[in-house]
Amino acid sequence: MIPAGYETALVDSAEYFVHLALILAPLFVGASFLVGLAQEYLPPERVEAMLRSRDHGSGNVLAAGLGAVTPFCSCSTVPVLAGLLGAGAPIGLAFSFLLASPIVNWIAVILLFGLFGASVTVAYVVTALSAAIVGGIVIGTLDLENYIKDVRITAGGREITTDGGTTTGGASCACSGSGSATRSHRERVSEAGRGALSFFWDTLPYIIIGITIGALIHGAVPEAFLQRIAGPSNPLATPMAALAGAPIYVSISGMLPIAHSLAEQGIPIGTVIAFVIGGAGISIPNLILLNKLFERRLLAVYASTVVTIGITVGVLFNTVLAGLL
Repeated sequence: MIPAGYETALVDSAEYFVHLALILAPLFVGASFLVGLAQEYLPPERVEAMLRSRDHGSGNVLAAGLGAVTPFCSCSTVPVLAGLLGAGAPIGLAFSFLLASPIVNWIAVILLFGLFGASVTVAYVVTALSAAIVGGIVIGTLDLENYIKDVRITAGGREITTDGGTTTGGASCACSGSGSATRSHRERVSEAGRGALSFFWDTLPYIIIGITIGALIHGAVPEAFLQRIAGPSNPLATPMAALAGAPIYVSISGMLPIAHSLAEQGIPIGTVIAFVIGGAGISIPNLILLNKLFERRLLAVYASTVVTIGITVGVLFNTVLAGLL
């Protein structure tokens, strides 16, 4: 027999699970469809071609924007990054793309909108993109090209070579998907729809895990306990949140239900945002992949930049933007 207090908590958690599932499932399918369209019309090799000839400043803006609207997963973001670096693109420009890609994408934006509303979503996109642009510009001034590994990557039918941050003929690409350019708009939309459903089913376990954790936080974890750890009275809450997201991050679709539950329990929105940015940017799978491309010092610079962005955006949300959202 379940004690009365636990029974109430479990019922509350179950109700919240259903509530989140009904919100997130259609949003995620819609976001996945937009991801598919982005990949149909902006494949990795086209993104690289658009950025290779760009320089600092305006190039960082374009790189961050493309990182946001071409939400490749980590396993394909890294080859795009390698292609940019191998073709001689400035490291700062490549970093603006790398920083924006995991923390601002169609899935994050649409799920944020569904869970937190328009004002929080717009503020998040503007501040996170701005941070990716500024972060890339700053990194571009630090002369870190020597910390790029000399590697050869094969992905999506393309062979990509980086030569320690220098270019010796650029990236070698033999794209097996080049025939996609001849497909009609109807075929592209149809393919994006099929991809959305496939992506949804592949990601469903992570969504369920995220919703389950969020529901348990909502129904079973005392609000006073969370307030002690991550509430406004703890000056270290936002930095701790930016670091805490990394070990538990698997997918942005699983991260945001947890973030929503924390916000519902009274955790300041900036602390929650720092948790999301830190988790998305320095997740263990992402760092493992980047380790193939970066020397440890450059990997540390990347991780430190993500944490700094998470803390900065979080503090900005909790102070300057707190009264406006």
